[in-house]
Amino acid sequence: MRIVLHARARLDLAYDSLNGLSVGDALGAQFFMVGRSLSDLVAGKPPRGPWEWTDDTEMACNLVAELRDHGDIDQNRLAATFADRCEPYRGYGAGAFTILRKIRQGTPWKEAAGSAFDGQGSCGNGAAMRIAPLGAYFADDPKTLTAKAIQASEVTHQHPEGIAGGVAVAHAAATAATARLTGTEQDLLGGVLDHLEGNSFVRMGIEKARKIATAEEAAYVLGNGSRVTAQDTVPFTLWVAAHHLDDYRKAITTCVQAGGDVDTTAAIVGGIVATPPREWVAEREELPDWVIR
Repeated sequence: MRIVLHARARLDLAYDSLNGLSVGDALGAQFFMVGRSLSDLVAGKPPRGPWEWTDDTEMACNLVAELRDHGDIDQNRLAATFADRCEPYRGYGAGAFTILRKIRQGTPWKEAAGSAFDGQGSCGNGAAMRIAPLGAYFADDPKTLTAKAIQASEVTHQHPEGIAGGVAVAHAAATAATARLTGTEQDLLGGVLDHLEGNSFVRMGIEKARKIATAEEAAYVLGNGSRVTAQDTVPFTLWVAAHHLDDYRKAITTCVQAGGDVDTTAAIVGGIVATPPREWVAEREELPDWVIR
C-alpha cells in the first residue's frame, strides 16, 4: 500500500524509530556488565535503570537532528556534526573514532572515511546501527530513501558492504513504518531485497534469512554481530525484526539472548520495530537536549 507523508508525520516516525533504537541500544549495553540476568529479562524483568545509551544512539540523534532541522542529508554538515559531538566514552570503536578525529582536525570526510582499512573503507555495522530513523522518515519514497541512506552511510563507511548494510536497515525501517501506519502485514525481508542492488554479502545473508525458522539458527548461520561488520550483523537483525515486528520486548530479548554485539543488534532491531514499552523508555537515560523536539 502506497502512503504519502507530510513533514510532521515524517518527523513523528523518525522520533518513534529513535525512541526504539535508543531503548534497544541502552538495554542491550546493560548485558556487557557483570550481574545482569538474562533469565530475568526473558521472564519480563529487565535490570533497573538508568540504562546508559552508547555511540549507536548518539549518532542516530545526530541524524535525526539533521532531518528535523533541514529535512535532508548534507554530507559535509553531517560529517562535521558526527565529529563535533563524538564522545569517546560512549563506546565508539577505534576505527570510527579515528575517522571522526581526522574530520574534527580538518581532514575532508571523504578522505578520512576512505582511508579506513588500508583504503578499502569500513564495512562495519556503524552505518546500519544509526540509520533506522532515516528509513522511517522517508518511508513513502523508496527511491529517495536509497539515495539518502547511501549518503548518510558513506560519510563514515565507504566499503560497499557497510553501505549495503545501511541501505538494508533503512528500507527495513521504512517497511515497518508502513506496516504501523496502514495496519497491514508487510514482507520485510522481501521488501528490503527489492531495494538492495548487487551481490553483496549483506544481500546474500538476507536471502538466507528468508529460509531460517528459529533465532538460534539465525544467529548461527547469519552471525550475531560479534565481528562488528555489516555482513554478520544486518541479516540477523532483519530476521529478528521480521519475526517480531509487533512485539518489541520479544525482539530485543531475542537480540540479547543471541549474544555478540548486543547493543548494536538491539539498536538496529529497536529502530525498526520502534514501539518500546513506556516502562522501558522510563529506564533509559534521557536523550540529549539538542535532539529533543
